Amino acid sequence: MTTLALGPSWLDPDHLLNQFGIWGLLLIVFAESGLLIGFFLPGDSLLFTTGLLITTNKLDFPLWLAVLLICVAAILGDQAGYLFGKKVGPSLFNRPDSKLFKQENVVKAHEFFEKYGPKSLVLARFVPIVRTFTPIIAGVSGMRYRSFITFNVIGGVLWGAGVTLLGSWLGNIEFVHKNIEAILILIVLVSVVPIAIEFLRARGKAKKEAATRQDEPGTPPAQRGRHAKR
Repeated sequence: MTTLALGPSWLDPDHLLNQFGIWGLLLIVFAESGLLIGFFLPGDSLLFTTGLLITTNKLDFPLWLAVLLICVAAILGDQAGYLFGKKVGPSLFNRPDSKLFKQENVVKAHEFFEKYGPKSLVLARFVPIVRTFTPIIAGVSGMRYRSFITFNVIGGVLWGAGVTLLGSWLGNIEFVHKNIEAILILIVLVSVVPIAIEFLRARGKAKKEAATRQDEPGTPPAQRGRHAKR
């Protein structure tokens, strides 16, 4: 079985698992979850492929143990990101661009965190790049540690166990074997669904609040007009 590398060939899930095994996978999950250098790593496709290879006996490792270790690595990765952000603080936003660091990624993650609050730690798990920077931004913003660890664990388990078990469940289906490249692309596309849903909900809520302000008895007609134009 060959899979599609969603990027350079050395990032192909098959290649990574063949070269580094389950322990390399855990290191990648840890790095992508909260280290600045891990934003480009193929987390979703790698977890999916891991579950698939274990189910088809092409990767000799207990599925339950793989799922457990992946969840732990994901949670510890976010923990490292949070502590890094807390230590570095606002200076992160002044860090110059380099080959492995782009200021725009920090800005996107910050906007994401500001918009969705603590639950962004769960949603971001399913969004490449954003999942790497969001725990760091949580640390920079001084998010309460109790809230952080709660959403960190929830997100780590949903992502780590969910994607891996999905690969395992679909691993016995012949259609998946014949269309693995399309499946991996679909995994990436589906990963943005939670964000799209939240975006539409937030947009609908904003429109509703705007309409409520316009209908307030004390709002002058001229001001209502300005609200309507906006």
